[in-house]
Amino acid sequence: MSQRSAIEWTDATWNPVTGCDKVSPGCDHCYAETFTERWRGVPGHHFERGFDLVLRPERLGQPLKWRAPRRVFVNSMSDLFHPAVPDEFIAEVFAVMAAAPRHTFQVLTKRHGRLRSLLRSQGFRDLVQGESADLANEGVDVRANNPWENWPLPNVWLGVSAENQRWAEIRIPALVETPAAVRFVSAEPLLGPIDLTRAVWTCGSERGHGLTARYVHAGGCCRRFHGIDWVITGGESGPSARPAHPDWFRSIRDQCQDAGVAFFHKQWGAWVPFDGTPHYPYGPGAYAWILPSGKQSEPGTLGGVWMRRTSKKSAGRLLDGRTHNDMPAGSEAAWRA
Repeated sequence: MSQRSAIEWTDATWNPVTGCDKVSPGCDHCYAETFTERWRGVPGHHFERGFDLVLRPERLGQPLKWRAPRRVFVNSMSDLFHPAVPDEFIAEVFAVMAAAPRHTFQVLTKRHGRLRSLLRSQGFRDLVQGESADLANEGVDVRANNPWENWPLPNVWLGVSAENQRWAEIRIPALVETPAAVRFVSAEPLLGPIDLTRAVWTCGSERGHGLTARYVHAGGCCRRFHGIDWVITGGESGPSARPAHPDWFRSIRDQCQDAGVAFFHKQWGAWVPFDGTPHYPYGPGAYAWILPSGKQSEPGTLGGVWMRRTSKKSAGRLLDGRTHNDMPAGSEAAWRA
């Protein structure tokens, strides 16, 4: 847990669970696993063998102690909906989030099926209500945002990771069918082009047609993404980072603009577009000619671009000369209130 975070789209991280295991290509070079190994044995950093999943009940009450409102990324070092996390523990996390309405909690998962099934379950909601009652018995004021009256919780954003088209089409529909105040997609690390219209139903002229995308309109469909409020993109960083073609980011940016969805470009990562031709000789891995498919090819192959290996900091966040820091509509005003 950190009261301050360097992650561009949040303010703080809260980790009532640590550890995970890999489920898709976006996990291959997991930053959380790398962080764990880097800090193993350092005083103040307590990690068990490997990257095993561990519940941290002693951390559950941390957000209740933070007075100033902030956006909080939940489980940056794990996945709250990992199958090894008991339903009861997830309910405890939701009860704490309900008891801290001054904060906005951002929950991101790759376990889309469990996210959908739990959040749509009356049994899970009953668990959250029971945990809220326990907090009230301990003296925590839960009246302002109790789950009896507020469901889905208005200060909890739910998101899924989607690193390529395949996983976008698997995870995003489950997210759309999940009750949430705000739904978001994190396309990081972006490992291929994504056509969001193949993963999100487009219908109606405005949001607010219900919690699922199964809705028919007599006037036909428009370009709005039904049920998605925010999309984050980012390239991969770290020593084994895979380069992303710039057009992948541009395409998602343009899709979001057309659909009226907030777009946030977090980073290029370890690879940045290079406007020019590298001078030979250059070191292995310093440059790569990347095709729209993501494959490296011989320089000059149609559709390819030069990418230069650099640091995440040097690569920066500019996409076609500007930063993209959009947040979900209305969220900033609610967060600052």
